[in-house]
Order: sequence, then C-alpha cells, then structure tokens
Amino acid sequence: MTPKRHALTFVTITVFLDTVGFGLIMPVIPQFLMELTGRDLSGTSSLAGYLVVCYAVLQFLFSPIMGNLSDRFGRRKVLLISLFFYAVNYLIAGLATALWMLFLGRVLTGITSATYATANALIADVSPPEERAQNFGLMGVAFGLGFIFGPSIGGLLGEIDIRLPFFVAAGLAGLNTLYGFFVLKETLPEDRRRKFQWRRANPIGMLLQVRKYPILLGLILVMFIYNIGHHVYPSNWNFYTMEKFGWTPWDVGLSMGLVGILMALVQGVLIRIVIPKWGAPRTALVGFVAAATAYLGIAAATNSLTVYAWCIVSGLAGLAGPAIAGIMSNQVPQNEQGELQGINASVGSIAAIIGPLMMTQSFSYFTGPAAPVYFPGIAFTVAGVLTIIAIVIFAINLKVLDIPGSTARP
Repeated sequence: MTPKRHALTFVTITVFLDTVGFGLIMPVIPQFLMELTGRDLSGTSSLAGYLVVCYAVLQFLFSPIMGNLSDRFGRRKVLLISLFFYAVNYLIAGLATALWMLFLGRVLTGITSATYATANALIADVSPPEERAQNFGLMGVAFGLGFIFGPSIGGLLGEIDIRLPFFVAAGLAGLNTLYGFFVLKETLPEDRRRKFQWRRANPIGMLLQVRKYPILLGLILVMFIYNIGHHVYPSNWNFYTMEKFGWTPWDVGLSMGLVGILMALVQGVLIRIVIPKWGAPRTALVGFVAAATAYLGIAAATNSLTVYAWCIVSGLAGLAGPAIAGIMSNQVPQNEQGELQGINASVGSIAAIIGPLMMTQSFSYFTGPAAPVYFPGIAFTVAGVLTIIAIVIFAINLKVLDIPGSTARP
C-alpha cells in the first residue's frame, strides 16, 4: 500500500471509529441524563445543550493552537493526542456519578480535540488539488458508516445497561489510538513545516490570516451559518423524535443508521460523479437546498414514516461539506493546511456554541409548560431558515468571486 493510500485508509478508519463512538452514546443520552439528574425530557434537553457548548467553547479557543502545532510538528502527534483524550472522555462519562464529571470529560476533549481538523489537513497533504473535494468525501463516508453501526448498536447496548455504550466507545477510541501509534506515518515532511507562532495560534490571529485569501471569507460565513442550523441533528434529533413520536433509543438508533447509509452513499459514490460534472460550487448549492428542504419537512412531519422520507432528502445535504472543503483547501499552500483546518474548526466551534443552545433551548421552551403554542418541530424550522440565509450568501459569493468551477454546467 502506498503512503498516500495508507494515510487515506487511516483517516477513514479513524473517523469511522470516532463516529461509531459518538453514535453509540447518542441514543442513550436523554435517558442517561434523566437518570443522572432526575429531570424530565424537556429539562435534560437544556443540559445536553450546555454539554455541547462547553466542548465547543474550548474547541474554539484551542483548535487554532492544535492546527498550528500540526503545521509545525506534523499531523501524527496531534492526531494521536486527540484520539487518546476521546477515550478518556468516554471512560469518565461511563463512570460518572454527578453532572460535573460529564463536563470534565467535555473539557478535556474540547482542549485537545483535533480529530477532524487534523484529518482534513492530512488529506490535503496527500491529495492533489483536483482530487481534494472527492477525498474530503471520505470523511463523510466514514462518518456515514459510523452512523450505520454506532447508533444501532448503542440502542441495543442501552437496553442492556444505560452506561455500557460509554465503555464500548472508550474501548474503540483506545484501540484507534493504538492503531495510529503503530501504523500511522507522518504526512507532512520536515521541509514543508513552518514555525509555530502564537500570533497565528489564536482565533483572532487565524482569522486575520484569512485576509490573505479573500475568497475564503465568504465561504467561512456560509459554513458558519449553515453549521449553526446543522447542529439541530446532534443536539435535538433524539429529543424531538422521542417527544413527538414516542421513539425509544432503539428507534433513534435505527433512524441514525439510515442517515449513515445515505451519507456513505452520497459522499462515497455520488459526490465523485457530480463534482466532475457540475463543479464543486454547484454541487454544494444542491446540498444546501436539500438540507433546507429536509429541515422544514421534518419540522412539519406528522408521523414516523414521513420523517424517514425527509431523511432521504437530507442525505443529499452531504454534497455540501466536501465540495466547500475542496474549494477552500485549494486556496492555501500545503504548509498552511493545518492552519486553515484550525480556522474551520474554530468557526465551527462558534457555530457549535450557538447552534446547540439555540436548538435545545427553543425545543425546551416550545415543549414546556410556558410555551405559547406546543411546537416540538421549532428547532428544525429555525435550522431551515438559517440554511436559506446561507444559500443566499453562497449564491452572492458565486457571482462576485472567481471560484474555480463556478461556471461548470450541470
């Protein structure tokens, strides 16, 4: 196996196992929080949002540092540190007897988290510009496959013991760390590394660096708004479906498995067909429109079958992320790929601060006793509106910026 192919294989396996671990615990989070805190479903939705925000705040502050460290010392060391602390987080959560222990785990992973950002930088290291968008799609394939197995297995394990999914997730993260330690080779050569600079290793400093590449500013804004809405899935899907349709953790796991299958097909197969034909910008636009349509459809769904139908539409949203990532990555040199991914992670972290709070608090309010009208689909409605705003900004950028591929004909 060539070094390039081996690196791409490792990234795929890493993101797959990481997603399996996250998927394992997602179906049981509502019930786990209810048992741990004694609150009802509506109240625990707020707590789940605060846990996500805690992680996101620290990721926002530390992602620039980790991204710059990967440009200075290589991808391998940073990625292994991140994977190790993922295992620690799940272990702490599984052993938790109080809410503060869950927050402690999120603090540790928020500080060290660099899995996706560093994995993206690693892909950029080994991919020629014309293949980057398709290879970024490997992240989506791995993510999708992880969501096929993780939530389904997590729902079953949760029926046995509500804490068991956390311990299994910890074990997978630990095995992934060992795998990387023994087989992963560095992808950023010594002669392509750059000095670590504190003025660039912070969110403000990194955003100032983006001024060198004006095309990135508009795309970063688009993804920022889009990602705020996209957080409706990890922060609200389980609460929404349990509240409105009475789903069990097993039902939640099955639905997420379907989403995983769709994501794997879209980002593993479809994206490699449509990007060469349409170009990355038009491909991204199709993904954004599918996302907005699915959000609004899910919000208005009246039964479980309708929800599954809109999930199929939402699968096409998987076209957007790799297409945008490919456009952005092609604007910067190799020794700044880590910095770019750090910027993306920081901006994504801001979205992860705003999004979960917006979604969980709106859901909690509109399903609580003080709600002026009972509307459990409010969070998906908000996500749909935000995505429409992102589409408008993206369309404007396509007209005023010389984005490669923007003139591609479908």
